[in-house]
Order: sequence, then C-alpha cells, then structure tokens
Amino acid sequence: MRREENNGVLYYRFHNLAACGEIVHGVFTRLGGVSRPPYHGLNVGKSVGDDQKAVDANYDLICRTLGIHRGDIATAYQVHSANVAVVGPEDRGQVALQTDALVTNSPGVFLMLRFADCVPIAFYDPIQRAIGLAHAGWKGTLAKAAQKTVEAMMEAYGSRPADLIACIGPSIGLCCYQIGGNVVKLVNEVFPHQPQLLHQQGDGSRHFDLWEANRLQLAALGVHQIEVSGLCTACHNDEFFSHRADNGRTGRFAVVMGLNLGRIEQR
Repeated sequence: MRREENNGVLYYRFHNLAACGEIVHGVFTRLGGVSRPPYHGLNVGKSVGDDQKAVDANYDLICRTLGIHRGDIATAYQVHSANVAVVGPEDRGQVALQTDALVTNSPGVFLMLRFADCVPIAFYDPIQRAIGLAHAGWKGTLAKAAQKTVEAMMEAYGSRPADLIACIGPSIGLCCYQIGGNVVKLVNEVFPHQPQLLHQQGDGSRHFDLWEANRLQLAALGVHQIEVSGLCTACHNDEFFSHRADNGRTGRFAVVMGLNLGRIEQR
C-alpha cells in the first residue's frame, strides 16, 4: 500500500487501485483527527461514545483530503452481516440499514465503511466501471461477505470475477487474532479443507487468518487480481483503531471509495 499524508491526515492507498485514474479512495488511519481519548484521532464511529461534533469534524477532514463532498457519501449501519446494498445517486447522504457491503456503478457516489480490526475489502471492475466495498470480521468472513459482494456486482452490473481488482485492507492479522473454541468449530465447518486458516500457538490457543480466508473466497470465484495489505491493525495500533488492542473501547477508521466523475467523462 502507498502511505500518504495531506495536511496532517495520514492515509493509505492500494497500489492496484492507485494505478486506476478513475478511482478515488483512501484507507484512513487514526492520525490527523480531532477526537479525544480513547477515540483520539480520526474517529468516524458515531456509536462508540465519541463527541458527535468531533466525529463530524473528522468526516469533514476526510472529505477535504480526498476532495469530495460529504453529501455524496453513501454508508451503512454495519451489523457484521453479509448483506449487500446496491446504491445509486439517490443514496448519497443516506445510510443503508443492516448492511456490511455496498456496490455502485454511479460516478460521484462515494462508499464509506468503518473498521477497527475487521477486514476492509475493496473491489473495482474496470470493464463495467463498478466498485464495491465490504466489511468482514469473523462473522462476515464466515458468512461469505466477500463472495456475496462479488455476486452482487455480477448480478447488478454483469461483472466477471476475472476482471475484478480486489484489495484486502488493514485488519487484525494472524499474528494477533486469537479465537475461542466456538469460532474454531465454525471455521472448520465453513472451510472444512483449509487447515492453514487456523494456527495453533504454543499455549494451545488458535489464531484465525482472516486475510487468507477472504482471499480464498475470492480466488474460488475466479478473482485473480487480489492485493493484500499485510498490515495488522493490532500490531499497528499507533496508526489504526483496534478493538482487540484497545480492549473494546476505541474509535473506527474510515475506508472511502468512489468513481471519479471527471476521469470517466474524459474516457
């Protein structure tokens, strides 16, 4: 990923998407915002206990950084599901309920979701000119949120998996993601022939590889272009909000993605 800074706001861009001129996107960190501890920095979570004026100011900072208007953002009330919403111009400024993935082919509509250890997955179809953004923690991963986002793009826009560029963003890594026995059982049920997803530690505990679980889902559909950031939010808690590292009291960082209207009109 490319690490960038604009007026004190630190964010990342995926290499594969940064090379696509018609894509505007940013994986934001916790650095550069105005929220106070324990949400200190660029928190965009409105339901974590932070001051709403600070959250609003952080939204404005993100929009200025990307050169977009806040009213053009479509977002979701995330519930750790695999529900996907197809959004268009009429959804700008709106919140899709009970949803953890958004897809659109409308230039000027910017998708935004919030994260603090769960996996951000961004999609771009350069042929049909459509995008998607998914939020997948362990529940979303086991519910196949990544797969269902691709399937939604196939149905709505005629996307072909082989044409898609998929990017798996910063989230809790195998190094830090210890899970309990009930989740171990579910992982084995959903991925019965993928023992590499669970790594036993010296103390007998198991760690779950969310990145690989989502990559496998995409590869099974025929998605070949998959970029994995390899950034663990718990290890890099100085840059990212991490529910695990912050013991459950923390903010949420933003991932924003949209089709650049001006660049598309020039093509």
